[in-house]
Amino acid sequence: MKKTAVITGGSRGIGYGCAKALGLDGYNVAILDINAEADYRENLDELTGLGIDWYYMQGSTVIREDRERFVENVVEKYGGIDVLVNNAGVAPKVRQDILEMTEESFDYVVSNNTKGTMFMTQAVVLQMLKQPVKGLRRGVIINISSSSVTTSSTNRAEYCVSKAGITALTMVYADRLAAEDIQVYEIRPGVIDTDMTKVVHKKYSDLIEQGVFPIARWGTPDDIGGAVSAFCTDKFIYSTGNYIDLDGGFHIKKL
Repeated sequence: MKKTAVITGGSRGIGYGCAKALGLDGYNVAILDINAEADYRENLDELTGLGIDWYYMQGSTVIREDRERFVENVVEKYGGIDVLVNNAGVAPKVRQDILEMTEESFDYVVSNNTKGTMFMTQAVVLQMLKQPVKGLRRGVIINISSSSVTTSSTNRAEYCVSKAGITALTMVYADRLAAEDIQVYEIRPGVIDTDMTKVVHKKYSDLIEQGVFPIARWGTPDDIGGAVSAFCTDKFIYSTGNYIDLDGGFHIKKL
Protein backbone atom coordinates (compact mmCIF):
# COMPACT_ATOMS: atom_id res chain seq x y z
CA MET A 1 0.00 0.00 0.00
CA LYS A 2 1.22 3.48 -0.86
CA LYS A 3 2.11 5.77 2.01
CA THR A 4 0.29 9.05 2.52
CA ALA A 5 1.74 12.47 3.30
CA VAL A 6 -0.23 15.37 4.74
CA ILE A 7 0.97 18.88 3.90
CA THR A 8 -0.64 21.93 5.49
CA GLY A 9 -0.63 25.07 3.39
CA GLY A 10 0.23 22.97 0.36
CA SER A 11 -1.54 24.93 -2.36
CA ARG A 12 1.41 27.17 -3.19
CA GLY A 13 4.94 28.18 -2.27
CA ILE A 14 6.95 26.01 0.11
CA GLY A 15 3.98 23.76 0.86
CA TYR A 16 3.42 23.05 -2.79
CA GLY A 17 7.12 22.31 -3.27
CA CYS A 18 6.86 19.75 -0.47
CA ALA A 19 3.68 18.24 -1.88
CA LYS A 20 5.22 17.84 -5.30
CA ALA A 21 8.44 16.32 -3.96
CA LEU A 22 6.64 13.73 -1.83
CA GLY A 23 4.17 12.97 -4.59
CA LEU A 24 7.04 12.26 -6.95
CA ASP A 25 8.48 9.98 -4.24
CA GLY A 26 5.34 7.88 -4.55
CA TYR A 27 3.23 9.23 -1.69
CA ASN A 28 -0.43 10.02 -1.83
CA VAL A 29 -0.64 13.73 -1.06
CA ALA A 30 -3.31 15.28 1.17
CA ILE A 31 -3.43 19.06 1.45
CA LEU A 32 -5.20 21.17 4.07
CA ASP A 33 -5.21 24.84 3.09
CA ILE A 34 -7.21 27.98 3.83
CA ASN A 35 -7.28 28.81 0.11
CA ALA A 36 -10.08 27.59 -2.10
CA GLU A 37 -9.17 24.64 -4.31
CA ALA A 38 -10.13 26.62 -7.42
CA ASP A 39 -7.65 29.39 -6.57
CA TYR A 40 -4.67 27.13 -7.22
CA ARG A 41 -6.12 24.83 -9.86
CA GLU A 42 -2.98 25.19 -12.01
CA ASN A 43 -0.78 23.75 -9.26
CA LEU A 44 -3.17 20.91 -8.52
CA ASP A 45 -3.48 20.11 -12.19
CA GLU A 46 0.30 19.86 -12.30
CA LEU A 47 0.18 17.24 -9.54
CA THR A 48 -2.34 15.30 -11.61
CA GLY A 49 -0.15 15.61 -14.69
CA LEU A 50 2.76 14.18 -12.75
CA GLY A 51 0.69 11.12 -11.84
CA ILE A 52 0.32 12.13 -8.19
CA ASP A 53 -2.80 11.02 -6.30
CA TRP A 54 -3.94 14.01 -4.25
CA TYR A 55 -6.76 15.09 -1.96
CA TYR A 56 -7.52 18.71 -1.09
CA MET A 57 -9.63 20.22 1.67
CA GLN A 58 -10.14 23.90 2.37
CA GLY A 59 -9.76 24.54 6.08
CA SER A 60 -7.59 25.95 8.84
CA THR A 61 -5.17 24.22 11.19
CA VAL A 62 -6.34 26.65 13.88
CA ILE A 63 -9.92 25.32 13.81
CA ARG A 64 -10.37 22.03 15.65
CA GLU A 65 -13.32 20.90 13.57
CA ASP A 66 -11.33 21.43 10.36
CA ARG A 67 -8.38 19.42 11.68
CA GLU A 68 -10.56 16.55 12.84
CA ARG A 69 -12.61 16.41 9.66
CA PHE A 70 -9.50 16.55 7.50
CA VAL A 71 -7.81 13.68 9.32
CA GLU A 72 -11.00 11.62 9.12
CA ASN A 73 -11.33 12.29 5.39
CA VAL A 74 -7.71 11.42 4.67
CA VAL A 75 -7.92 8.16 6.60
CA GLU A 76 -11.18 7.27 4.87
CA LYS A 77 -9.63 7.92 1.45
CA TYR A 78 -6.13 6.51 1.92
CA GLY A 79 -6.29 4.31 5.01
CA GLY A 80 -3.79 6.18 7.17
CA ILE A 81 -1.22 8.95 7.48
CA ASP A 82 2.53 8.33 7.35
CA VAL A 83 4.02 11.81 7.03
CA LEU A 84 2.96 15.23 8.29
CA VAL A 85 4.57 18.41 6.97
CA ASN A 86 3.53 21.35 9.14
CA ASN A 87 4.00 24.16 6.66
CA ALA A 88 0.90 26.38 7.00
CA GLY A 89 1.75 29.78 8.40
CA VAL A 90 1.32 33.51 8.09
CA ALA A 91 3.36 36.70 8.32
CA PRO A 92 2.14 39.82 10.10
CA LYS A 93 -0.39 41.71 8.03
CA VAL A 94 1.53 44.89 8.83
CA ARG A 95 5.18 45.03 9.88
CA GLN A 96 5.50 47.16 13.00
CA ASP A 97 8.21 47.88 15.52
CA ILE A 98 7.95 45.64 18.58
CA LEU A 99 6.99 48.68 20.66
CA GLU A 100 4.02 49.28 18.34
CA MET A 101 2.96 45.68 17.71
CA THR A 102 -0.69 45.04 18.49
CA GLU A 103 -2.11 42.18 20.49
CA GLU A 104 -4.30 41.36 17.50
CA SER A 105 -1.25 40.88 15.28
CA PHE A 106 0.51 38.77 17.90
CA ASP A 107 -2.55 36.55 18.36
CA TYR A 108 -3.05 36.18 14.59
CA VAL A 109 0.54 35.12 13.86
CA VAL A 110 1.16 32.94 16.89
CA SER A 111 -2.22 31.24 16.57
CA ASN A 112 -1.66 30.31 12.94
CA ASN A 113 2.03 29.42 13.15
CA THR A 114 2.47 27.89 16.60
CA LYS A 115 -0.97 26.82 17.80
CA GLY A 116 -1.83 25.40 14.39
CA THR A 117 1.37 23.34 14.35
CA MET A 118 0.83 22.14 17.91
CA PHE A 119 -2.68 20.83 17.44
CA MET A 120 -2.35 19.63 13.85
CA THR A 121 0.53 17.48 15.04
CA GLN A 122 -1.53 16.19 17.95
CA ALA A 123 -4.42 15.22 15.67
CA VAL A 124 -2.20 13.41 13.18
CA VAL A 125 -0.12 11.65 15.84
CA LEU A 126 -3.23 10.25 17.50
CA GLN A 127 -4.06 8.70 14.13
CA MET A 128 -0.50 7.45 13.56
CA LEU A 129 -0.56 5.67 16.92
CA LYS A 130 -3.48 3.57 15.67
CA GLN A 131 -1.38 2.34 12.77
CA PRO A 132 1.27 -0.39 12.69
CA VAL A 133 4.94 0.35 12.20
CA LYS A 134 5.79 0.19 8.49
CA GLY A 135 9.38 -0.80 7.90
CA LEU A 136 11.68 0.96 10.36
CA ARG A 137 9.21 3.50 11.76
CA ARG A 138 5.61 4.44 12.23
CA GLY A 139 5.70 8.00 10.94
CA VAL A 140 7.59 11.20 10.22
CA ILE A 141 6.72 14.77 11.19
CA ILE A 142 8.51 17.72 9.61
CA ASN A 143 7.98 21.25 10.90
CA ILE A 144 8.75 24.21 8.65
CA SER A 145 10.00 27.06 10.83
CA SER A 146 12.34 29.84 9.66
CA SER A 147 15.78 31.36 9.97
CA SER A 148 13.88 33.89 12.10
CA VAL A 149 14.19 31.35 14.91
CA THR A 150 17.68 32.72 15.55
CA THR A 151 17.60 36.06 13.69
CA SER A 152 16.03 39.15 15.20
CA SER A 153 13.51 41.14 13.18
CA THR A 154 12.30 43.92 15.45
CA ASN A 155 9.57 44.92 12.99
CA ARG A 156 7.98 41.46 13.01
CA ALA A 157 8.74 40.12 16.46
CA GLU A 158 5.54 38.11 16.56
CA TYR A 159 6.78 36.08 13.59
CA CYS A 160 10.11 35.35 15.31
CA VAL A 161 8.30 34.28 18.48
CA SER A 162 5.89 32.05 16.57
CA LYS A 163 8.67 30.25 14.72
CA ALA A 164 10.75 29.83 17.88
CA GLY A 165 7.69 28.11 19.33
CA ILE A 166 7.84 25.61 16.46
CA THR A 167 11.44 24.82 17.41
CA ALA A 168 10.25 24.05 20.95
CA LEU A 169 7.43 21.89 19.62
CA THR A 170 9.92 19.96 17.47
CA MET A 171 12.00 19.19 20.55
CA VAL A 172 9.08 18.19 22.78
CA TYR A 173 7.28 16.08 20.20
CA ALA A 174 10.54 14.38 19.21
CA ASP A 175 11.14 13.47 22.85
CA ARG A 176 7.59 12.22 23.38
CA LEU A 177 7.31 10.22 20.15
CA ALA A 178 10.71 8.55 19.85
CA ALA A 179 9.50 5.50 21.75
CA GLU A 180 6.52 5.32 19.38
CA ASP A 181 8.82 5.04 16.34
CA ILE A 182 7.84 8.50 15.07
CA GLN A 183 10.65 10.89 14.19
CA VAL A 184 10.29 14.67 14.23
CA TYR A 185 12.45 17.15 12.31
CA GLU A 186 12.57 20.86 11.63
CA ILE A 187 13.54 22.79 8.51
CA ARG A 188 14.53 26.44 8.83
CA PRO A 189 14.15 28.16 5.46
CA GLY A 190 15.86 31.45 4.73
CA VAL A 191 14.72 33.74 1.92
CA ILE A 192 12.55 31.59 -0.31
CA ASP A 193 10.99 33.01 -3.46
CA THR A 194 7.25 32.75 -2.71
CA ASP A 195 4.18 34.97 -2.58
CA MET A 196 4.91 35.72 1.09
CA THR A 197 8.30 37.29 0.29
CA LYS A 198 7.17 39.37 -2.71
CA VAL A 199 6.64 42.44 -0.53
CA VAL A 200 10.29 42.39 0.56
CA HIS A 201 11.80 41.04 -2.64
CA LYS A 202 14.02 44.07 -3.32
CA LYS A 203 15.31 44.15 0.26
CA TYR A 204 16.49 40.55 0.16
CA SER A 205 17.71 40.72 -3.42
CA ASP A 206 19.94 43.61 -2.35
CA LEU A 207 21.24 41.59 0.61
CA ILE A 208 22.03 38.68 -1.70
CA GLU A 209 23.98 41.01 -3.99
CA GLN A 210 25.86 42.36 -0.95
CA GLY A 211 27.10 38.87 -0.08
CA VAL A 212 25.05 38.34 3.08
CA PHE A 213 24.12 34.89 1.77
CA PRO A 214 27.15 32.68 0.89
CA ILE A 215 25.02 30.89 -1.70
CA ALA A 216 24.12 34.02 -3.63
CA ARG A 217 20.59 33.31 -4.82
CA TRP A 218 17.04 33.08 -3.63
CA GLY A 219 15.93 29.73 -2.30
CA THR A 220 13.06 27.93 -4.01
CA PRO A 221 10.16 25.77 -2.82
CA ASP A 222 11.86 22.85 -4.57
CA ASP A 223 14.90 23.34 -2.30
CA ILE A 224 12.68 22.80 0.72
CA GLY A 225 10.86 19.92 -0.93
CA GLY A 226 14.15 18.14 -1.49
CA ALA A 227 15.03 18.29 2.19
CA VAL A 228 11.56 17.08 3.19
CA SER A 229 11.98 14.18 0.80
CA ALA A 230 15.31 13.26 2.37
CA PHE A 231 13.94 13.34 5.93
CA CYS A 232 11.21 10.94 4.88
CA THR A 233 13.72 8.30 3.85
CA ASP A 234 15.28 5.86 6.30
CA LYS A 235 18.66 7.60 6.03
CA PHE A 236 17.99 9.60 9.22
CA ILE A 237 16.51 6.75 11.20
CA TYR A 238 18.88 7.23 14.19
CA SER A 239 18.05 10.91 14.64
CA THR A 240 15.08 12.92 15.87
CA GLY A 241 14.53 16.48 17.05
CA ASN A 242 17.12 17.70 14.54
CA TYR A 243 16.91 20.74 12.32
CA ILE A 244 18.54 21.83 9.09
CA ASP A 245 19.13 25.39 7.90
CA LEU A 246 18.07 25.84 4.28
CA ASP A 247 19.14 29.45 4.03
CA GLY A 248 22.00 29.63 1.56
CA GLY A 249 24.46 29.66 4.44
CA PHE A 250 22.93 32.75 6.06
CA HIS A 251 23.36 31.18 9.50
CA ILE A 252 27.16 31.16 9.14
CA LYS A 253 28.71 33.76 11.45
CA LYS A 254 31.31 35.99 9.80
CA LEU A 255 34.07 38.21 11.15
